[in-house]
Amino acid sequence: MAEPFYITTAISYPNGRPHIGHAYEAIAADAIARFQRQAGRDVRFQTGTDEHGLKMVQTARDRGVEVADLAAEMSSLFRAMCDDLNVSYDRFIRTTDADHYVASQAIWRAMEAAGDLYLDRYEGWYSVRDEAFYDEKELVVGEGGQKLSPQGTPVTWTAEETWFFRLSKYQQPLLDLYAANPDFIRPDARRNEIMRFVEGGLSDLSVSRTSFDWGVPVPGSPGHVMYVWVDALTNYLTGAGYPDGDQRYWPADLHLIGKDIVRFHAVYWPAFLLSAGIALPKSVFGHGFLLHRGEKMSKSVGNVVDPGDLAKAFGVDALRYFLLRDVSFGQDGSYSAEAIVTRVNAELANSFGNLAQRTLSFVAKNLGALPEAGRAEEADGLLMEEVFVAAAGLKTAFGDLMLSQGIEAWMRGVFACNQYIDAQAPWTLRKTDPERMHAVLRTLVRAIRILAIAILPVVPRGAGAILDQLGVEPDARDHAAIDDDGWYQRRIATGLPLAAPSPAFPRLELPVEVA
Repeated sequence: MAEPFYITTAISYPNGRPHIGHAYEAIAADAIARFQRQAGRDVRFQTGTDEHGLKMVQTARDRGVEVADLAAEMSSLFRAMCDDLNVSYDRFIRTTDADHYVASQAIWRAMEAAGDLYLDRYEGWYSVRDEAFYDEKELVVGEGGQKLSPQGTPVTWTAEETWFFRLSKYQQPLLDLYAANPDFIRPDARRNEIMRFVEGGLSDLSVSRTSFDWGVPVPGSPGHVMYVWVDALTNYLTGAGYPDGDQRYWPADLHLIGKDIVRFHAVYWPAFLLSAGIALPKSVFGHGFLLHRGEKMSKSVGNVVDPGDLAKAFGVDALRYFLLRDVSFGQDGSYSAEAIVTRVNAELANSFGNLAQRTLSFVAKNLGALPEAGRAEEADGLLMEEVFVAAAGLKTAFGDLMLSQGIEAWMRGVFACNQYIDAQAPWTLRKTDPERMHAVLRTLVRAIRILAIAILPVVPRGAGAILDQLGVEPDARDHAAIDDDGWYQRRIATGLPLAAPSPAFPRLELPVEVA
């Protein structure tokens, strides 16, 4: 049985429509999931929506609708975004799902049995927008002396009866965890921030609310619903079958989240799990923000862009390629329509797309089938070495979550192929040396197949189309297939023709209506 690999995104809070930040996280997680499937892992990929909490209640009230109806409507938009962006999730979880209620109440009972929950009165600062409580020492002063959260969101003084979790008890166990597992929090900048936060001391955490009833009921405590982060974080366990399934996918290999919620995943979540006696996830990766022309996206500024609009304007593969190529994974990145068009045309359309198109068109027009062996020369072997190195570079980088670096390594193989085809000039050899032409075209077809397999996690439709044109079967597109030297002869033996290809990566034009 294949080794499991469980990857999750954060579950999106659906009190508003999806934005490009949600799309970026989903695309990155999808590329990692597809890569791990190619590596032969038994992948479980989960995303979804976090539908409880005060913000949802307030948004529903403002719109004059039932909160459950709002949750269903908005959650469907996030699922549609994932489907439109070719995100290959295995489960789209909603925190309103029945099995999630069971899982949330099960971990609550486990923490209670450990003696880590107690009833008291909470008085302190609460941010509705963040769904988070903050100590006085964490607050910052805004314009006019207004108290704000560390994220710059408004806070209000809140007082109510609440259940508390003994987070303070887990300060040293958490520090020991970070010391023993340097990759538990990535990248290093996030790890350092969290360590400083925990070293500064942890206060017990309020984990229930009585001021609204839209949430998972606290077992045995009428009037209390779970504080949204207990409920939300438990979604990862729900998706792994907790508490009564086989749970073969737990512990999760990777929680992929935005850098603004690392604390909840790297402090609260492992503390809850330690309390409940449940294995900890292997790694939490906090990616950076996606900026529009270098500015943080904001409704007030008017630069929030619907990812569906970008996908329609540029194409899904083009958007995926740009985001994974241009943004150094783990750091903030910036996008604009001009940047997308420039990058995609230079690399995906003009370099790889054109390489495949002109090679396969030439073969189809002049041979009608894959080239014979022909007369090989040293340049052929040198090119194949460069292509194998490029594919290996992508594999190594993706395995270490260095996505943009992996694509850069892949591009070196593409550039080598273009230098080779220009130098060998098979269109000239057709008239002067047909035997040599066959060898050159055979080398290019083999190289294109390898490069297409390697880049499949990033641009699955376009790369898949090239492999379809070559007659590569869907079950022969994994990492092992890259090293399968027998593919070419088996393909020739079929006697199947090579039809004229359609462009897999057309050039983009700058849309007037997209900023």
